[in-house]
Amino acid sequence: MTLMTYVYLIAGLVLLVAGAEVLVRGAAKLAAQFGIPPLVIGLTVVAFGTSAPETAVSVQSAFNGSGDLAIGNVVGSNIANVLLILGVTALVAPLVVSRQLIRLDVPIMIGASLVVYALAWDGSLSRLDGALLFAGVLAYTGFLIYNARKDKGGDDDEFAKEFGLDEQPKPYAWAINLGLIVAGLVLLVVGSNFLVEGAVQLARALGLSELVIGLTVIAIGTSLPELATSIIAAFKGERDIAVGNIVGSNIFNLLCVLGLASLVSPAAISVSPNALAFDFPVMIAVAVACLPIFFSGYRINRWEGLLFIAYYVAYTLYLVLFSTGRPLAQTFGDAMIGYALPLTAITLVIIAGRAWHKQRGEQV
Repeated sequence: MTLMTYVYLIAGLVLLVAGAEVLVRGAAKLAAQFGIPPLVIGLTVVAFGTSAPETAVSVQSAFNGSGDLAIGNVVGSNIANVLLILGVTALVAPLVVSRQLIRLDVPIMIGASLVVYALAWDGSLSRLDGALLFAGVLAYTGFLIYNARKDKGGDDDEFAKEFGLDEQPKPYAWAINLGLIVAGLVLLVVGSNFLVEGAVQLARALGLSELVIGLTVIAIGTSLPELATSIIAAFKGERDIAVGNIVGSNIFNLLCVLGLASLVSPAAISVSPNALAFDFPVMIAVAVACLPIFFSGYRINRWEGLLFIAYYVAYTLYLVLFSTGRPLAQTFGDAMIGYALPLTAITLVIIAGRAWHKQRGEQV
């Protein structure tokens, strides 16, 4: 492993994060100049922008024939978003969960996870699969816009203030914003090239599969915008935004990122048997676990955040042990499946049951 490997990885991550930020700023202001309401911009341009690094990396990986990186990036990002990012953010401050998330968005996240798993079950994601997934994200976005316009309150002002959409546009502002969009796209393309190249070199040097690198290093790297957004929101006291940001990002990753990657890939994206046997089920289990935790008092407490982080560390440790062929991997996996997971599941069911019973008592 050479110094250039680290240069590729670090430069790729920096360029991806910077590119996503520049692209969102430029696109949001340009859309506002064409009379698109700030709330619609927030639900479309900004939502896509947070998934732009994952999109760039997965599309680039698919073009290069590195299907494991493309799949690992999305699956790993979704696992990291919930276990690592929500966990860390909950340690900063207990998070508030809106009722809409529990009733609508989390079930959609679980449903999207199951749909992707079913489509990938034959060992690949074809262009038809990609078209179905991308149609799903268009329908989801359309539904969000319809709901938001029907029930909007102060969200328009919030988005306008956040992205400077209420400022008087300067002369030739459209050209500046168009330049920002082009610059953001260039940064994303160059950054994804660097990051994919660095990831492949790192995998070869460490003797790890591209799938494991995608599930860990790349997944965490492309989730940096979500981490920054969630922690800043928690510090500002906007703790419901932090949770909504993660759930929305996961839905976009599954439907938009994998959909686009499958559509533009020269051939069907291959899905590793290991990912189907282990990583996809973990992603689905993590999505399902959100329901009882979110439902218990409509908040994520610090101890639940710590539990999320502990499981992410355990998951990552198992991936590394299994990929390097360590004998301890089997023992570690058996301990997790035989003891830790059942105890956690029982605890979550009890917590959810108590919350449901308490709510019923309040309604009577």
